[in-house]
Amino acid sequence: MNAVSTLPWLRLETDRFGPFSFVVGVDMAALEIELTRVEDAWRMFNASPLAQVANRLQREVLVQSVFGTNTIEGAHLTEEETDRSLDLDPAQVQAEQDIRVRNIRAAYELAVRSAETPGWELSLDYLCQLHTEICRDLPHADNRPGLLRDNPRERPTVVGDAPHGGTYKPPQYGRDMRTLLEGLIDWHRQLVQAGISSLIRAPLVHLYFELIHPFWDGNGRVGRVLEATLLRQAGYKYAPFALAKFYQEQIHRYFALFNQCRKTAARGDEHPNHAFVAFHLEGLRVVIERLHGRVNQMVHVLLFEAQVRGLFDAGDINQRQYAIIRHLLEHGRALPMTSLRTDPRYQAMYLGLTDKTRQRDMRRLLEIGLIRHDDNGQLWPGFIASREAGK
Repeated sequence: MNAVSTLPWLRLETDRFGPFSFVVGVDMAALEIELTRVEDAWRMFNASPLAQVANRLQREVLVQSVFGTNTIEGAHLTEEETDRSLDLDPAQVQAEQDIRVRNIRAAYELAVRSAETPGWELSLDYLCQLHTEICRDLPHADNRPGLLRDNPRERPTVVGDAPHGGTYKPPQYGRDMRTLLEGLIDWHRQLVQAGISSLIRAPLVHLYFELIHPFWDGNGRVGRVLEATLLRQAGYKYAPFALAKFYQEQIHRYFALFNQCRKTAARGDEHPNHAFVAFHLEGLRVVIERLHGRVNQMVHVLLFEAQVRGLFDAGDINQRQYAIIRHLLEHGRALPMTSLRTDPRYQAMYLGLTDKTRQRDMRRLLEIGLIRHDDNGQLWPGFIASREAGK
């Protein structure tokens, strides 16, 4: 690893905000183990049968990512509602919550296109494009999509709160913010040239972008997509956008770390940004391991679906039994027996048939292991191990 003294740093003088420094500010040696764990997790995930489930995984990550980053900003849509919003015709979207979903999706698509463009580099124009996508058609008294903030002296911007480490007054003057963003971009270019891993660069750019806080609204969403773009450019798929869900789950740590790093830097600590980068690496490892588990589960589902279809085609299970399995798979989680019995489709299947026929159908599915019945009266697909079904 590079010695701290050789890592790129940049100090800028602004017109009104005063001096501002960009430093790596992490203990590289202390991060070696976590970096290795992330890289190992990524290699294992990348070696899994992704091609078989890529489209389904991409959709799930998109839903969770939009839900996560939206919830951090105070949105109240559930994951299911977010999923439905993603399928709305963009031209017909009117409700503010749906506009937010549409906009974040557009920002993610811009991020992927940019990251996959040969020779793409971080630029001020890209930051403004991201902000334009994220804030398009959203009502805000001051915000203008793609335009930097420039506060009147009588209307200062203050971010943060006491529960997360206190408040912070970022740069207020538009020209200062432009100077600092251009400095951030130049410093990032130096990090690339110095061979600093994207696993370090991405969270550092995210951290400093939030400290500059250049827009009236949408800074958090831009910062998270910006971080994901840099990781995506480095070849990390799915996981960069799934990080938003981890940040949402750890929202209090996430917010507090911005202030912690800022205060640690003000005290002159040698590694002021270490805690945020370590948090990012923890999140990335957790996310990759989750995705790996989800891919394995999806592959099990595909194999199970093929098994069920084969039994149906061979006449070993009937149409009703096949429909029960399909319903359980579509439900996507454990299904209480009472919910199955009251489902209109289930009742329609047995219209005019006896309870003995219902019991025989269910007993057969249990006997051949296509479904499992746990102690809580819930049904599980047969490919889920008994110990998991009991959880």
